[in-house]
Amino acid sequence: MSSWVPGTQDDIPSRSLHIPGTGRTRPAPSLRRVERYRVLVVDDHPLFRDAMARLLRSWAEVEVIGEAASGRAALERIRADPPDVAVVDVRMPDVDGVQLCAAVGRDGLATRILIVSGYDDDELVYAALEAGAAGYVPKDAPRDEVARAVLAVAHGEMAIAPRLASGLASQIRIRRERTGPLLTDREREVLALLAEGKSAPEIGRLLFLATSTVKSHLAHLYEKLGVSDRAAAVAEAMRRGLIE
Repeated sequence: MSSWVPGTQDDIPSRSLHIPGTGRTRPAPSLRRVERYRVLVVDDHPLFRDAMARLLRSWAEVEVIGEAASGRAALERIRADPPDVAVVDVRMPDVDGVQLCAAVGRDGLATRILIVSGYDDDELVYAALEAGAAGYVPKDAPRDEVARAVLAVAHGEMAIAPRLASGLASQIRIRRERTGPLLTDREREVLALLAEGKSAPEIGRLLFLATSTVKSHLAHLYEKLGVSDRAAAVAEAMRRGLIE
């Protein structure tokens, strides 16, 4: 949605205004088109919801189209009339912010969600972004930072508060380690038997493979796990949750 506001660019024909009593004229102020983004504010705390709406209304680029006090009410509103951006708390009754992100994505709605929450632990930030949030900003962030995040999300960008970046990176690393390397089904079978203490020839007999083939699988396993021997392979696989 767009509207006309005073500016400096001659997007419409310029005119002159007569200055009474002087016989002179001066140029009329030109108008420029400013894109206004439709924003829905979602929070179960009335005071914060009202404060956020008032902050966003002070920005020319933002049109606050409404407020919602719960995730369920927000989802109904978004489905009926999708805003460009929904500014959403993460802890709410019935449907929380993470679930709302997932529902919006599942329904294929165009609304982008910015989480603004008093909860900023690393796992929650990761969960929200994984569910489809386009940004995450703490509630105690400076007012301008919150408003800039809303505009960034409206422009199709991601908006992560700088102080959350290192924790998010840690969560990504932890999850990568938990997931572990991508092993083939055969490599997993070899790994399980290796953990039982079986030798390469014994693994070969159990899996009907040549010993040389088993050794080839073991070499691939060592490389993927970043180890150089069977004992280290079993220990690393257990640490990563690949075997029990």
